[in-house]
Amino acid sequence: MRTLRNLFAVRGRQLPAPVSPGDPVAEARGLRVRLGGRPVLDSIDLTAHAGEVLALVGPNGAGKSTLLAALAADLPPEDGEVRVCGRPVTDWSAAELALRRAVLPQSAALSFPFPVQDVVRMGRAPWAGTDKADEDDAAVRTAMAATEVTRFAARPFSALSGGERARVALARVLAQRAPLLLLDEPTAALDLRHQELVLRICRERAAAGDAVVVVLHDLGLAAAYADRAAVLHDGRIAVAGPPGEVFTGALLSGVYRHPVEVFPHPRTGVPLVVPERAS
Repeated sequence: MRTLRNLFAVRGRQLPAPVSPGDPVAEARGLRVRLGGRPVLDSIDLTAHAGEVLALVGPNGAGKSTLLAALAADLPPEDGEVRVCGRPVTDWSAAELALRRAVLPQSAALSFPFPVQDVVRMGRAPWAGTDKADEDDAAVRTAMAATEVTRFAARPFSALSGGERARVALARVLAQRAPLLLLDEPTAALDLRHQELVLRICRERAAAGDAVVVVLHDLGLAAAYADRAAVLHDGRIAVAGPPGEVFTGALLSGVYRHPVEVFPHPRTGVPLVVPERAS
């Protein structure tokens, strides 16, 4: 743990400045990405603002995870630019970038049986040597309580179920306390209750001023919790906007190549997305 923290204990880091609601926290302009010689993303223009949940949705292979990785500066684009907190990602050092964005990958794997509490504490590594380091204990406790993993804090991460690991990994991201959260399918391994828990956490972080970008396959969750949704199709953004405006039967049927019905929830009015099935 000390070695990991020392990696981020770099002198002269520029600490994050406060962001205001509506500020652009992550931006992609003219983004083009190729993987293995194959175009995966093309002509992507997208902005994530402070105080909002932005859902990336679309069928398998549409480019959602690739776009998230590009926004995280984990994947260099062939063309275009990605900016985080107002500056090109290439202008930030790795340590400075880690103070500004926290990334949850699709799967969480560790080679050593670290206790859960130590895994969550890894999220505090970027703050080592700063005046925020004294917040480590409180940040870890708060993150573990929010994701309901406190009761197995001492258990080895390797001994957890898939859903428990997913929540511990999210706790690590929350403990990092970065103004930009990039979450790749955070609900994939979770039961219904914990899916709702995770999306409520996303809403709480947005209400607190963070920008949250989340890849989701469940269009119902995206409609219920996202301020905006970007629908990806064949490496491009087919449409972006509030789910109540952009989630239409015609659009989703075309994107997913399956007949889809969209109708308002009878109590809340939130769009319900239902695939048509033969009777």
